[in-house]
Amino acid sequence: MPATPAMRVLSETHFAGLLPAARGKVRDIYDLGGQLLIVATDRLSAFDVILPTPIPDKGRVLTQLSLFWFQLLEDVIPNHVLSAIEFPPPFDKFKDELTGRSMIVRKTQPLPIECVARGYVSGSGWKDYRTTGKICGLQLPAGLRESDRLPEPIFTPATKAATGHDENISFEYAASLIGKELAEKVRGVSLELYRRAAAYAEPRGVILADTKFEFGLLNNQLIWIDEALTPDSSRFWSAAQYSPGGPQASFDKQFVRDYLERMQWPKTPPGPELPPEVVEATRGKYREAYRILAGRELD
Repeated sequence: MPATPAMRVLSETHFAGLLPAARGKVRDIYDLGGQLLIVATDRLSAFDVILPTPIPDKGRVLTQLSLFWFQLLEDVIPNHVLSAIEFPPPFDKFKDELTGRSMIVRKTQPLPIECVARGYVSGSGWKDYRTTGKICGLQLPAGLRESDRLPEPIFTPATKAATGHDENISFEYAASLIGKELAEKVRGVSLELYRRAAAYAEPRGVILADTKFEFGLLNNQLIWIDEALTPDSSRFWSAAQYSPGGPQASFDKQFVRDYLERMQWPKTPPGPELPPEVVEATRGKYREAYRILAGRELD
């Protein structure tokens, strides 16, 4: 798919003489000493495999929606963002490429757990519930259907997997990794962020089913890091189409997952190329999520 001025694509950063400290599934990270430059590319991963076909605008949606939520919820917890418009030398020479998809952030010591808050039973939580009646060791009411709303939001931490899938863990195990006091703090903050975000999204016709937060420590202060309530880290459902008892219409890469399931790809590298209609439909889902939640078009 050709890139136009309104639909520029960045699959991977290449700055002359500058190498990233890390390339994640989506983000390229440059170490600036006490700060980091995080660039959200248009890469797309599905089933933990990076696909060869990028999704135009995806990185811009992830960055700008994160900036929106970080600002909206900054009274709950400090976040790591320093700037999204000014870049230090030598990156200032690449401002056109970086603007809209990049952030300069404070460097923290990331906690070794994913902090997941759930208001609905879905995804890996639904798989756990069907098997045990619990999610992350939390006993839930009997008879819940897939996508049912939970009586109260729950905190369901997970391990951070360098490769493969994250693994759901109990609160007690999370506390053994980071300490009970800190575990209780991130549980409280995660649930407050979830409740606030869900209450914001609901009158706009969007259900926040669940979301993943990451936190770090800086001078013993807890900081909200990485991304904030994006279609990559959250399940956003259409309230108008919500019908519990199965999967829901969502504003994320589920369109791609469904396509890959239909073609019976074995979910191992290399990933298949995506056809133009799947790329465009996925791009539209990401842009729609931004438009509804931020209240304005991406461009």
